[in-house]
Amino acid sequence: MAPAGPRRRPRQDGAAEDVGFPLGTVPLLPADAGFFLDIDGTLLDIAERPQLVRIDDDLGHLLATIRDASGGAVALISGRPVAEIDRLFGRNFCAAGQHGAERRDAAGKMHQHRVPLTGLRKALKRLRVMVAEHPALVLEDKGMNLALHYRSAPELGATVREALRRLVEDLGDDFELQSGKMVMEIKPSGKDKGTAIAEFLAEAPFRGRIPVFIGDDLTDEFGFALINRVGGFSVKVGEGGSAAHWRLPNADAVRAWLKRFAERGREKS
Repeated sequence: MAPAGPRRRPRQDGAAEDVGFPLGTVPLLPADAGFFLDIDGTLLDIAERPQLVRIDDDLGHLLATIRDASGGAVALISGRPVAEIDRLFGRNFCAAGQHGAERRDAAGKMHQHRVPLTGLRKALKRLRVMVAEHPALVLEDKGMNLALHYRSAPELGATVREALRRLVEDLGDDFELQSGKMVMEIKPSGKDKGTAIAEFLAEAPFRGRIPVFIGDDLTDEFGFALINRVGGFSVKVGEGGSAAHWRLPNADAVRAWLKRFAERGREKS
């Protein structure tokens, strides 16, 4: 008699748990999965400063393998600008940057949300003055988004939140405030990671595939909500409350789980 396969515990959403995977509670991925992957805190550990992040060869090879196994259905979904995603990974993947305000589809076409930038430039000048007064703060000018990190000065969290709240008030309805892990951000209204994923799902090669979104931060909750609505697999990395249906502890576990998908693809080919 052939040995029994791994036991699968059904969930209400119809997915089966990958009970053979020791690092977290995650679904058994189908062959027709399409992947939407956050970067910082998900594929990579969060660095003290965003510019310090580097991509190792193992991660690059893993993502290329998954891309090939899924017919190209891998998109990197990040708060970073698309240009910065490309600096890290090359122009090798679909990408959505600045929390969905810009997006490159599988055909290489760029889609950008149009927002008035004059007021944002004025807000940038005021934030530069604030950073000069508090050198532990890290300011990111992403083009359509402004992010102020206080990871090295957590005692300034309330000050940062209040300063950006006032700036968003002055900017009006075109921009909104977004909280993250030790960061506050001014971003265009009406675009988020959920809208970016929805736009990808309407296009090849993602159309018709079962979407998988993995993220770790508050900004990823928009993506989780969208994925849950369309019957995909939402996976939260790390601790904290979340709308995600599944859980992984850290970036190493994310890579290990994605590697299992890649290995199963090789076994079937």
